[in-house]
Amino acid sequence: MSDHVVVTDIARAERDVVDALAEFGSATVHEALGRIGCVGARIRPIQQGAAVAGTAITVQTAPGDNLMVHAAIEQARDGDIIVVVPTTDSPHGFIGELMATQMQVRGVRAYVTTGGVRDTAELRVMRFPVWSAHVSAQGTVKDTAGAVNVPVVLDGVVVHPGDVVVADDDGVTIVPRRRAAAALEASRARAAKEAANRARYEAGEISLDLNDLRGVLAELGVTYVTQAEYGDGGP
Repeated sequence: MSDHVVVTDIARAERDVVDALAEFGSATVHEALGRIGCVGARIRPIQQGAAVAGTAITVQTAPGDNLMVHAAIEQARDGDIIVVVPTTDSPHGFIGELMATQMQVRGVRAYVTTGGVRDTAELRVMRFPVWSAHVSAQGTVKDTAGAVNVPVVLDGVVVHPGDVVVADDDGVTIVPRRRAAAALEASRARAAKEAANRARYEAGEISLDLNDLRGVLAELGVTYVTQAEYGDGGP
């Protein structure tokens, strides 16, 4: 089969699970998954305050060419997030206001890319969330075949169509579709633990004791000395 395909009938994570994961955010979900799935610091939001989760429509495209993004919009449903990965680093503005308008009307919740975007002021006014590696006014062509709804690698993280994309001010975390329910359960447990710890911190306890870190320091050879014992570092 050709690598140039549009897969039309992907399985998606359960909608209620996806919606619930949005409540916990990228960092909590990443930790709950066992510290996997975090895309990394290069993919950043163009806005502040947006927190979303959705199912991935994946796009493999040529650098500087957004033809397959147009094809992906047709495949998108309410609750999806379009994830676009050029085959090589490409800072071009693959989408702008007009592309985002089509996505928004179809219920697409966000756009995530290792490429670039433009019309960022308009996108913020539209409240259409975007996470990207680049912002650029430079446009694209529509000349090269690619693929929609095939596995892609988003800055080192494999994204399959239908996986859950969790994105907020801290970045993007990918949850494999088959692990979505388990990730939700683990996220709820982690959030409950954090709430209990927060109450103890507010009562005056500190993390060094709460997390039993004094023993770790001792095992690593860290000792406590007075300033006189250490020396003040002066001449």
